[in-house]
Amino acid sequence: MRLLLVEDDPRTADYVMRGLTEAGHVCDLLRNGHDALFAATRGAYDVIIADRMIPGLDGLSMIKAVRAAGVRTPAIFLTSIGGVDDRVEGLEAGGDDYLVKPFAFSELLARINALGRRPAAQEQKTTLRVADLEMDLIMRRVTRQGHTIDLQPREFSLLEVLMRGEGRVITRTMLLERVWDFHFDPKTSVVETHISRLRTKIDKPFEIPLIHTVRNTGYSLHAPV
Repeated sequence: MRLLLVEDDPRTADYVMRGLTEAGHVCDLLRNGHDALFAATRGAYDVIIADRMIPGLDGLSMIKAVRAAGVRTPAIFLTSIGGVDDRVEGLEAGGDDYLVKPFAFSELLARINALGRRPAAQEQKTTLRVADLEMDLIMRRVTRQGHTIDLQPREFSLLEVLMRGEGRVITRTMLLERVWDFHFDPKTSVVETHISRLRTKIDKPFEIPLIHTVRNTGYSLHAPV
């Protein structure tokens, strides 16, 4: 397998790299979270092994960003942070496994092999496109017809949900859950307000509208049929 190891401690990195190489795997070593994020979203890896305490971008934030970019490569945290809450936090951030230091290399190798045997994920997307609208999930940038569109974080999240559901009706309830994490109706016009702002930025400056209202149901983003 081709593996990505993210570890800044020289002794641990050397130990793991040597063991993985002897086991027949190809392993790339990076020592900070920013480089690891770029590599994980650009390279085709079978498993990511990441420490949580790394420079630049900590391992937890790095894996969260990898998942936000749509990358589903299995990831295992290899870290000295080992409390129950810490392990839960790691798994909820997008980790598939969690191993606490000090560790037995044989166990690490077994867990990596188990993750590598999982069915291959679908092709990873780092860019979403609908007609002439494009969203770069890594750079957090949106363009239409080559023009950069400045979006607030919540507007970006709302547009991402609509683009991922291209052509499908996304209900108001679904938007409240996915964008605002509301599992109840707040009885406000927050969805409608943000849709209106999106239309002002995404549709009004251009000839063809992409955001469509589905009466009494929700919204759909798609090119004209």
